[in-house]
Amino acid sequence: MTISSLTDTFTLANGIKIPVIGFGTWQTPDGDVAYQSVLDALKAGYRHIDTAAAYGNESSVGRAIKDSGIPREELFVTSKLWNDSHSYEAAKIALDKSLDLLGLDYLDLYLTHWPNPLINRRDWDKANAEAWRYMEDAYTEGKIRAIGVSNFQIEHLEALLKTATIRPMVNQLFINPSDLEQDVVEYNKAHDILTEAYSPLGTGSLLAVPQINEIAAKYDKSAAQVLVRWSLQHGFLPLPKSTHAERINQNAAVFDFELTDEEIAALDQLEGVAGTHQDASQVEF
Repeated sequence: MTISSLTDTFTLANGIKIPVIGFGTWQTPDGDVAYQSVLDALKAGYRHIDTAAAYGNESSVGRAIKDSGIPREELFVTSKLWNDSHSYEAAKIALDKSLDLLGLDYLDLYLTHWPNPLINRRDWDKANAEAWRYMEDAYTEGKIRAIGVSNFQIEHLEALLKTATIRPMVNQLFINPSDLEQDVVEYNKAHDILTEAYSPLGTGSLLAVPQINEIAAKYDKSAAQVLVRWSLQHGFLPLPKSTHAERINQNAAVFDFELTDEEIAALDQLEGVAGTHQDASQVEF
């Protein structure tokens, strides 16, 4: 597909359109910082905003959305179910709280944040199944337009699919040239699950890598722009984040150049270079 603007979309398995780049708010402090960065992103043309209960900034994100004046139907808003709410009733309470904090009647996408947090480590599969059962009901009721997961590896996806009546439409992963996660990406493709890249810049660790900067210089672009473009050309949906208006605008300006196949292959060879990998089976949240 040809991608030429922030408002171009991927199509999820249920037919819902999702803007090809989202604005990430992970590690963005609640209050003025989160509010202003989201407002700056919306002014820059982003229409896809990604937050989570665990980020602690949903109220600031919601305030920025409201103050932007952009019609709700033109926005795509994602939030995520945290680890302490992996049951039917707890998931219901958590979704309602997120909607209240955001000041929204519905979410465009709701994700299970982690597959096997420490609190549920013994029976993570049963806990996920219960939370997912509520998410399916909320989807059917129209409180969520699409449902998915985050940080799920193949074993977690296969366990969920044993009881799910609706397949995940998205799997949000820690994806960048240093963290390819090829097996799960291929699994996602085979099951019509869109891969989102929630750390396309490797939490900033890739911005000083010489090979990336050499490519950036060729196109008169920043390393961040090259990394966002790499995600798009792999068919991933990147979620770059920044709290600086200049970089927010810059990260969105990736539609006037295209990496060659050779450059994509060279970036793929950087796996492990930044040591940024997060193993969802071991993180003790």
